[in-house]
Amino acid sequence: MTAGDGPSLAEAVSEATAVLAEAGVPSPRVDAELLAEHLLGVGLGRLRALMLGDSPAPEGYADLVAERAQRIPLQHITGVAHFRYLELAVGPGVFIPRPETESVVQLVLDWLSARKRLHGLAHPKVVDLGTGSGAIAGSIAHEVPGAEVHAVEFSEFAHAWAEKNLAPLGVHLIRGDLRDALAEHNGTFDVVVSNPPYIPAEAIPNEPEVALHDPPEALYGGGADGMELPTAAAASAARLLVPGGYFVMEHAEVQSEWIAAMLNRTGVFAEVTTHRDLNGKDRATSAVLAPSGPTPANNRVTSDERIGQ
Repeated sequence: MTAGDGPSLAEAVSEATAVLAEAGVPSPRVDAELLAEHLLGVGLGRLRALMLGDSPAPEGYADLVAERAQRIPLQHITGVAHFRYLELAVGPGVFIPRPETESVVQLVLDWLSARKRLHGLAHPKVVDLGTGSGAIAGSIAHEVPGAEVHAVEFSEFAHAWAEKNLAPLGVHLIRGDLRDALAEHNGTFDVVVSNPPYIPAEAIPNEPEVALHDPPEALYGGGADGMELPTAAAASAARLLVPGGYFVMEHAEVQSEWIAAMLNRTGVFAEVTTHRDLNGKDRATSAVLAPSGPTPANNRVTSDERIGQ
């Protein structure tokens, strides 16, 4: 295509932004640029430089914009989800990792860093329960040299995506149920992390990208309150962790008090702590497996001041 055959890149991106905005896409300008960047194979910086001249729009751009306007997830169109330092292969059948989950990974990294500094933990053993695309497990393996990272995924489709993403990173991936997986590893993990399904059975996500394209088994946590799988993840953490090991689980903002109370009721976790994401929302709850015996039920704190202690 030459500059005279159709709209310029700048014109096409501007028109695409209007189309996506009309369709209700939350970030129309960003998505319009990312679709163009995907077709051109250049970075966003180079794309914006090209838009200052008379470069033509890439062939097929209007078709991709039309797909996104139908609220097909951007990541399904490009086949890539960016998460921390990773580019993850994603598509139908796997939950698209969210930016908010990056803060959960950071909690694990901070705890491991403190344990290494205070106790010389150089080769931690970590497991991600319900790994989906492998975003959490892959990031930990990538960012913690020497870590032995395991991941569990029940869905056949999600497991296939995770295998593609995690094999190059050396993560030990198994297909299994987070309720009973890795029994042969009971009591050996330094960290258990999970972003389990937690949406209540009757709740319908507002975003079409989630409601229509994320797999239901990655969304709904079981039961009217959605708490069956989060409760199961906590029970698995209790059996998988070494005494003093760290458990952190993502959840919805409105579930933070319930999950903290649930962890306290088990009597086996201490230092139950609620953590906020970068948007100031209660995004995750962590706890430490007590060395032995029951722990007090009123040990909840609501800041990050105890991370690594």
